[in-house]
This record gives sequence, C-alpha cells and structure tokens, in this order.
Amino acid sequence: MAIYREKDFTERRNAATEAKKALLERFKARPDEDDPEVQARKAERQAILEARAIREAEKARLKREKLAREAAEKAVRQAAEAEARRVAEEAAAAERARLEAEETERLALELSDEAARKAKRDARYAARKARNGRMPLPPR
Repeated sequence: MAIYREKDFTERRNAATEAKKALLERFKARPDEDDPEVQARKAERQAILEARAIREAEKARLKREKLAREAAEKAVRQAAEAEARRVAEEAAAAERARLEAEETERLALELSDEAARKAKRDARYAARKARNGRMPLPPR
C-alpha cells in the first residue's frame, strides 16, 4: 500500500507555474483572425445565428396569427352566446307573459263563476224571503 505524501509549497508553486505556461502556450498557438479556418467557423456561427433569428421571427409571427385567430373565434363565440342568451330570455319572457295571461284568465273565470254562484244564491235567498212574505233588506 502506497503512503500518501503531501506536496510541499515549492511543488505546488512549480505545478501552478507549469499550468500557467501551458495555458500561455495554448493561447499563443491559437490561429489569427485572418486564418481561413477561423473565418469559416465565424461564418458558420453567423449563419446559425441568422437561421435562428429567422426561425424565431417565424415562430413569433405564427404565434401572433394564432392569437388573432383565437381572438376572432372568441368574439364570434361570444356573439353567438349573447344571441342565444337573448333568444332564451325572449322565450322566457314570452312564456312568463303567457303564464301570467293564463293565470289572469283563470282568476277572471273563477271570479265570474263565484259572482254567478253568489248571484244565484242571492236569488234563492230573495225567492225564499218572498215566499215567506218578508222582504229582504236592501243591500248595503
């Protein structure tokens, strides 16, 4: 089994210096802006960005069209619902008016029947009084 040995300060400093040198060498080895390979990669990235912008613009246009279409459909649907509600309210009002007319007619018929029954009863009462020889009191 290996024994773990901690690195001392000089070893750590040397390792950091070597890492910095390697990083600097890698930076210096990088091709210039005029290199055709760098220019090709730059053009490819630009083309990708332009294609993405076109896709996003198309997506935004489709979304606006969809929202406009949904708003128009909603307006048509609300107008149809309002018309249906208006027709239903008119039908309900007509039904209420018909029921009120029937109720009024029934009450009028009932009152006229009651008045006829009362007149018939009063006639019998007057006839009975006349038979017995007494005259009824005049109605008040």
